[in-house]
Amino acid sequence: MTRKCRHGTKARKPPMTDSTRMELLRGVIHPWHHDHFGHMNVRHYAPFFDDACYHLWAALGIAYESMMAEHGVHCVTAQASTGFVKELVAGDLIVIDGAVTRVGGKSASFHLRMLHAETGALHATCDVVEVFFDPKTRKAAAMPDAVRAVLEARSITEDTP
Repeated sequence: MTRKCRHGTKARKPPMTDSTRMELLRGVIHPWHHDHFGHMNVRHYAPFFDDACYHLWAALGIAYESMMAEHGVHCVTAQASTGFVKELVAGDLIVIDGAVTRVGGKSASFHLRMLHAETGALHATCDVVEVFFDPKTRKAAAMPDAVRAVLEARSITEDTP
C-alpha cells in the first residue's frame, strides 16, 4: 500500500544512512512546535539537532563516559549553524543523520541532516564544530589519538547537501 503524505508526494523509502552517514535520531513534530505561521518554529530545530549530537558519539562507538575515563576529555559545542530548507508541520516524522566532515587538532566538524522519515526530503541541516575540552583546566585539549583514528575513518570528503 502506498500512502500519500501531507506534503503531496508519495511516501517512499528514504535514502537513510550508508557507511559514512549515521542515523542518529528519530522524532515527531507536534502542534506545540508551531508558530503563528502554522509550521515548526526555528527555535525547535536546535533541541532535535542537539540530541542528535549526543547520539553521534555513541554511533561512532565513543561514549562520553569512556572519553572522560580513558582520555580525561570530553567535547563541547563551539559552533552550530542551522540551514532551513523546507518547513515541517505537526505530524511529520523526522530522522536526523550525521557525518564527520573535518578532523582537526583539537576539534572536529559534523554535518547533520533533518530528513522527512516518509519521503526522505531534506528539511534542515546543521553544521557543528565540537571542541575537545579538559574539564580540569577548563581549556581546549588535543584530540586523543584513538578518537582521531575513529573520526578519520568515518570522515567524508565530498560536499554533502
